[in-house]
Amino acid sequence: MSSNLLKYEQELYKNNITLIAGVDEAGRGPLVGPVVAAAVILPKNYVLEGLNDSKQLTERKREYFYDVLQKEAISIGVGIVSAKRIDEINILEASREAMYIALNNLDVTPKYILSDAMSLNDIDIPSRPIIHGDALSLSIAAASVIAKVTRDHIMYELDKKYPVYHYNKNKGYPTKEHLELLKKYGITNEYRMTYKPVKVILEELQNEEDKDTLV
Repeated sequence: MSSNLLKYEQELYKNNITLIAGVDEAGRGPLVGPVVAAAVILPKNYVLEGLNDSKQLTERKREYFYDVLQKEAISIGVGIVSAKRIDEINILEASREAMYIALNNLDVTPKYILSDAMSLNDIDIPSRPIIHGDALSLSIAAASVIAKVTRDHIMYELDKKYPVYHYNKNKGYPTKEHLELLKKYGITNEYRMTYKPVKVILEELQNEEDKDTLV
């Protein structure tokens, strides 16, 4: 682990702030399913070799770190915001809302929050957004792993319900195959209707229905 992953935490330790929550979210880009945020408070000067931004890790590594963090973190909170809610308030605000829920679900109140690029002003705890924070802060990296693995597990459950869409492979992201499957099988209620690829396919399907009606 690169020592600078604790740089932001160590600045706070100098001021006797040790209960630091790292916050990150997973699932902004997918067409289907919720956005998931996690808040993680790690022990002071915590070391977990290899822990980094979840996007840089293999699924096997993420699952391993997820299990370790469940045992060793001081507290973990998770926030889940549905596709319907994303459509109501937009993905940026839904991601922020998921972060607030995750922070409220911690069973220990942090003294400071480090977030991955997201300003969190509607909470009575000082915070700092860090651009690319999941690659620069161990606390945020831990949150990115918890959020990503939690969301992946949700998508595996959704895959059991709707196996034709191959969520176990695409995790809801707009891959070429996923878009083709959407055109073939249609849109379910779990989709984010305001996302452009979904809107386009809905319009195409509606146009085909209108043509059939004319015939």
